[in-house]
Amino acid sequence: MAAFALGNLSLLLAIPVIGAMLLVLIPRQKSKAHFTCALLFTSLAFLWSLTILNQFDGAKGEMQLVERVPWMRFYGIEYLVGIDGISLFLVLLTTFLMPIAILASWSVKDKSKEYLFFMLILETGMLGAFVALDLFLFYVFWEVMLIPMYFLIGVWGGPRRIYAAVKFVLYTMAGSLLMLVAIIYLATRHAQLTQVLTFDLLQLYDLHLPFHEQAWLFLAFALSFAIKVPVFPFHTWLPDAHVEAPTAGSVILAAILLKLGTYGFVRFAIPLFPAAALAAAPVMIALAVVGIIYGALVAMMQADIKKLVAYSSVSHLGLVMLGLFVFNLQGVQGGIYQMLNHGLSTGALFLLVGMIYDRRHTRMIEDFGGLWKQLPVFSAVLLLVTFSSIGLPGLNGFVGEFLILLGAFAVTPGWTAAAATGMILSAIYMLWMFRRVIFGPLTNPENQKLKDLDRREILILAPVVALIIFMGVYPQPFLSRVKPSVDLTLKRVFAIQGMPTAVNNTAGGEAKNDGR
Repeated sequence: MAAFALGNLSLLLAIPVIGAMLLVLIPRQKSKAHFTCALLFTSLAFLWSLTILNQFDGAKGEMQLVERVPWMRFYGIEYLVGIDGISLFLVLLTTFLMPIAILASWSVKDKSKEYLFFMLILETGMLGAFVALDLFLFYVFWEVMLIPMYFLIGVWGGPRRIYAAVKFVLYTMAGSLLMLVAIIYLATRHAQLTQVLTFDLLQLYDLHLPFHEQAWLFLAFALSFAIKVPVFPFHTWLPDAHVEAPTAGSVILAAILLKLGTYGFVRFAIPLFPAAALAAAPVMIALAVVGIIYGALVAMMQADIKKLVAYSSVSHLGLVMLGLFVFNLQGVQGGIYQMLNHGLSTGALFLLVGMIYDRRHTRMIEDFGGLWKQLPVFSAVLLLVTFSSIGLPGLNGFVGEFLILLGAFAVTPGWTAAAATGMILSAIYMLWMFRRVIFGPLTNPENQKLKDLDRREILILAPVVALIIFMGVYPQPFLSRVKPSVDLTLKRVFAIQGMPTAVNNTAGGEAKNDGR
């Protein structure tokens, strides 16, 4: 059994890299072969991830399919990967969306070989960050993701692509360098206290540091993850990156890369430094709610559909952060579920924006109107995805929002009520955008020539729409597999000796019974 388990996750990481290497061998002139190769290997990665789902025991909260190979033994660095209920569906979301992103890139003609090469390397970087259990290995994958996304934005992006790409890299690297210092300090302190130098996350979970050390280390990790989410006020790089990125880049950025920030909090920052996380909970909750309202208000004022969707991500991910920092089962479970929901609904919105942009070469809301008559299939899909984004019951967004609000209300009713106003604003700006784009008279001559979705575009959107409905109607298969790992994480958070008395009065302290 151990021999069979060895390599499951490693093969998943290797499949996109193998595809990228084969892509290099294909002559530049054969662009269709480039796309076929990329689509084949991203599809193989998705199929292999389904076998991992089949092997996963949803009743266990511990890491599963763990692979441990010595790497730099003298420095305590290992190739160590594993998966639990928290990372399982984020891995599946990544492998599910990558073939869709490749299909959505069919219009890329310039340097398609390099474009697809970076997409495949990006997939390995993202998957590696989700399954890495050695902090040094995690940092390597964290940095690997920057390179392909930098080129995807900087080479295949819009008019201000260089500015957006450089801003994206500078913001992310500024935070990650502090995290690297914290990682080195954490491993060194473990060596001082136990005589064992290691970057093994599972061993570092048991390292109980004084509160003042936890506070500084939490701050270093939290800054890096807050920039990636992004949490207000570290969000300013996001609209530029989204607007300038190609369609597939925007989809991957919103659906997966941003989730690495929220995943980083629940996997690293919170369980590694529980006392500091509990003490910081009121501040993080406040920043989350401010981000919810601020993102919604700014989205409401946008004239560009893509920028509107970008600012909506600031608002929606603020809701995820609220769920994570109330430290009870409903809130954290809802936050993780909402990561998946946001990946599907916002990813679908960016796909739809890209499809209409390919037809009209504009994203300005005022340039549209009356599209329901001309593009009935496009309009119907946009309506369903809009309803998903605003949390209509029966669709996936409602389940996550309900769980987050349920968990948050038990801890902080005031902030929860404020967060709910952001959800109302979300309905306003999304439905207002939909009305101006889809309804009204079809007066613009340019719009009268538009063609509805073709078979390739329907193939792209159909699985996303199906999953949006399935996750809204039947969330149990997802929530049941997430729950044991969330329970284990919350037990780590509250298994603290010598916590400051003030911490017991924070959100975490009040939610203690719920989390256990």
